[in-house]
Amino acid sequence: MERPARLCGLWALLLCAVGRGGGAAPTETQPPVTNLTVSVENLCTVIWTWNPPEGASPNCSLWYFSHFGDKQDKKIAPETHRSKEVPLNERICLQVGSQCSTNESEKPSILVEKCISPPEGDPESAVTELQCVWHNLSYMKCSWLPGRNASPDTNYTLYYWHSNLENIHQCEKIYTDNQYFGCSFDLTKVKDSSFEKNSVQIMVKDNAGKIRPSFKIVPLTSRVKPDPPHIKKLFFHNGNLYVQWEDPQNFISRCLSYEVEVSNSQTETLVFNVKDEAKCQNPEFERNMENTSCFMVPGVLPDTLNAVRIRVKTNEFCYEDDKLWSNWSQEMTIGSRSLYSLQFLILARFLKKCLETRMMILCTGRSTTSMRSKSRKKPTLWC
Repeated sequence: MERPARLCGLWALLLCAVGRGGGAAPTETQPPVTNLTVSVENLCTVIWTWNPPEGASPNCSLWYFSHFGDKQDKKIAPETHRSKEVPLNERICLQVGSQCSTNESEKPSILVEKCISPPEGDPESAVTELQCVWHNLSYMKCSWLPGRNASPDTNYTLYYWHSNLENIHQCEKIYTDNQYFGCSFDLTKVKDSSFEKNSVQIMVKDNAGKIRPSFKIVPLTSRVKPDPPHIKKLFFHNGNLYVQWEDPQNFISRCLSYEVEVSNSQTETLVFNVKDEAKCQNPEFERNMENTSCFMVPGVLPDTLNAVRIRVKTNEFCYEDDKLWSNWSQEMTIGSRSLYSLQFLILARFLKKCLETRMMILCTGRSTTSMRSKSRKKPTLWC
């Protein structure tokens, strides 16, 4: 008789634990939520709020199941609100239901839906190809093309917001570049490590209301373009060429990848991809190493004139986008032209001078002969 009693005690404990953990004892379907509303904060922060259902079971610890259209981004949480950063170029809907546990297999209440529509206006009047790039973690530059049905005299305005701003700001530096319009604004990286995990919300419209506003969310971990590196020093050592450069400001060296290009008159151009932190074990680089990188190029001949340039991009260790290269650095040369190259260059210049002189002689000779032939007229005989 002791064993059945112990089994009953264990079952009782398990039932109590389940009841305390998820509040899932009631399995009946709960009533739907009430007063579901939607609003927009900043430029692209959409917020849904609702009230608990009326007449819910008193033994039910309410949880709320929600998802966006096509059952995307499912979530079960106890809060009576949900927000999402989304460009408001299309209609977006949220469906919400109530249930008594965090179990996704539990059938929630009837789902209540609330949608927010895109702004009014002709979709063909909205700007197209809206793109933004964060230059050297210092300023953001956005560009766009006019919409198909937009008037040529449209005065565009760009607004932006991010988590470090209290209010929405207007971009003042509007410019045109051929068919493109654009605007740039200061966006400096802050010391807060969570800043780059956020996004910048962008809206382009005209104040006259003739075009439909266009929205974009720009994650700060993408579309980052560093400034070009600055080559500080080139020198040969033990048959190798060492290249030292200064990294772009505002970046950590481990977050960058480099491309070193070496070209000369005797061989084809060599390109080296430098992904790891570029450091050289050489006494020449022991001093002034802060914010600098170094790379050793093997097999470069010192008796030839070598031209070196470098470009840089962000890598996948710190950023999502690793395809946006900087411009090339200013070219720096080292070495000297070989005797053969110098002889060839002198000969080429000599031949060029000879050809120019020959052509001048030929042209001058023809013109002189022509003049002489015109002056030699036969005398006229009068009878």
